Amino acid sequence: MNKTPLLLATLLLAACGDAPAPDSGAQASHGKPKPEPVSIPDSMLAAYGPLPAHYHGEVEPSQAMIDLGRQLYFDPRLSSDDTVSCNSCHDLANFGVDSEPTSPGVGGARGGRNSPTVYMAAGHISQFWDGREPDVEAQAKGPILNPIEMAMPSAEAVEAKLASIEGYVTAFNAAFPESNPSLSYDNLATAIGAFERGLVTPAAWDRFLAGNENALTEQQRRGFLAFNKTGCQTCHMGPLFGGNMSQKLGLLRPWPGNEDMGIGALTGNEAQNEFFKVPSLRNITRTGPYLHDGSIIDLSEVVRMMAKYQLDKELTSRDLADIVAFLGALEGEIDSAYTAAPSLP
Repeated sequence: MNKTPLLLATLLLAACGDAPAPDSGAQASHGKPKPEPVSIPDSMLAAYGPLPAHYHGEVEPSQAMIDLGRQLYFDPRLSSDDTVSCNSCHDLANFGVDSEPTSPGVGGARGGRNSPTVYMAAGHISQFWDGREPDVEAQAKGPILNPIEMAMPSAEAVEAKLASIEGYVTAFNAAFPESNPSLSYDNLATAIGAFERGLVTPAAWDRFLAGNENALTEQQRRGFLAFNKTGCQTCHMGPLFGGNMSQKLGLLRPWPGNEDMGIGALTGNEAQNEFFKVPSLRNITRTGPYLHDGSIIDLSEVVRMMAKYQLDKELTSRDLADIVAFLGALEGEIDSAYTAAPSLP
């Protein structure tokens, strides 16, 4: 009897019995180990922090004051020809910007700097690109009287215009019952500031900080690590990822084409030339074009240039894509009820 077929069958069965079963856990179907989940150490989170619910401070304003501030924010009658409101340049439905390099004012006149978002501006160290005003209340006064923005001739002219509108007289009395007079330019700014201090947009990043490990994608986790490895957190730190310091544009390499001296133009101190307030990266995916002059449209390009000229780093294509993906985790949620355009007096 020929035993060869029996021997071959026995060997084949033995071989099949010794073969490892497909592993759906540690190894992929092609035998390559699955990558470990990207882990962010707690120590790396110390430079940031939770986003507050608002920026009112210890004493919250009355609802009457917030409601008045909302009306004033949306009212184009604060401009000389009744065409430009705060919301014209800082569109709350568009993440607080108008998506233009510079904004048109009365008669289409334009200034030389980009209109930054108003969302969470109350949490910044100062206001405007050159930091010339300390808070949102002081900032609110500037554009109304600026001849190429809202172009009202004086604070007294603003007060007289509002005093001619019966509904505003009533609203100011309700918002400032202990103030005499209640309708004043200072109180106008206080009311607008009260409204703006509630403009907060929580995002996926905040859910991650609160303990939701699934709030960030793997790429966003890699992006956060690349963000820190590159050194971006040197300037973009804190709950807002910026807004808490000024820095020179072109810190380690001269920034190409910049002619705006920033804070130096304001102070006359040459050592502050080309210094600007560091913008917040909150909602940065939706608030282009970028920089003080709105000269860069593409977010990836501005990230690449920031690494090069601020940190003397050349980003790999993967790190660049990952960082931009991470910045998407800072895109927040607009409270449409709070920011809805109101009926005007």
